[in-house]
Amino acid sequence: MPDWVIERGIGETRAARIENGEIVEARVRRDGVTPAGTVLEAKLVAVAPRVTVEAGGEQFLLPRGVSGVSEGRSLVVEVTREALGGREPWKRGLARVTDETPRAAPPLAEGSDGVIEGWDELVEEARSGIVRFDGGELRIEPTAAMTMIDIDGWLVPDKLAQMGAWAAARAIARLDLGGSTGIDFPTLRGKAERQAVDAILADYLPTPHERTASNGFGFVQVVRARARASLVELAADRAAFEARALLRRAERHVGAATLIAHPAVIAAIAPAWVEPLQRRIGGTATLRADPALAMSGGHVH
Repeated sequence: MPDWVIERGIGETRAARIENGEIVEARVRRDGVTPAGTVLEAKLVAVAPRVTVEAGGEQFLLPRGVSGVSEGRSLVVEVTREALGGREPWKRGLARVTDETPRAAPPLAEGSDGVIEGWDELVEEARSGIVRFDGGELRIEPTAAMTMIDIDGWLVPDKLAQMGAWAAARAIARLDLGGSTGIDFPTLRGKAERQAVDAILADYLPTPHERTASNGFGFVQVVRARARASLVELAADRAAFEARALLRRAERHVGAATLIAHPAVIAAIAPAWVEPLQRRIGGTATLRADPALAMSGGHVH
């Protein structure tokens, strides 16, 4: 059975399922964002235009609505999807009314604490949106409607589609793509070729999921539960994403350290994160902005 490794970082907790020394599935839980599965007391703050509650300093939408409760009254809700942030800061968390007792969310994953090998490579995939495979590459782009995966390469169309199907299924798990994902395959006219793609997706896509069959235009839609932001969505919030990535590198330092990064990245490092960093490295942590650096160009001295 593949093992989950839990890495409790500064600003976020990371979890990765490792198989044969490779990350096959990953998740991130950000500090300060109420995770799915949390049950908490809330106050109903609006019933129109959308039913909204406030709890723990956050606002949540109730897609199923609520009855018998007026504005200002208390109720208990379960968070079903965390706030996404990033390019869609208006996408608040989702919740539902429940009669359960308030409790914390379940763990991000069941596993052992440790350092996740290969995380930097995964971060680069999320940052660039490019996932390479033998014979081509995926280009992954989050949009308001869905996450799009475009398959491109130099193999003949049927082989490219098959390799792309395997790579896309793998990327969906590795980058924690939830909700609706559209996969744009090379156009395949033959029924047998499309069925081969469908068989690969059936074998390799993480379960549970729903999906359409490959059509003549080479498009497949995959729908998975969406409890949190994917790594690609997190990467779209560039400054915060790069700040947490820089802190991860800084944690490996021993003794006093200076974190040098683009001004927006330095500004995204919460003051509350500096003290735990200093405890971990056993020295003073200094932040220095350098406007000449790219957002991903931060480093530690």
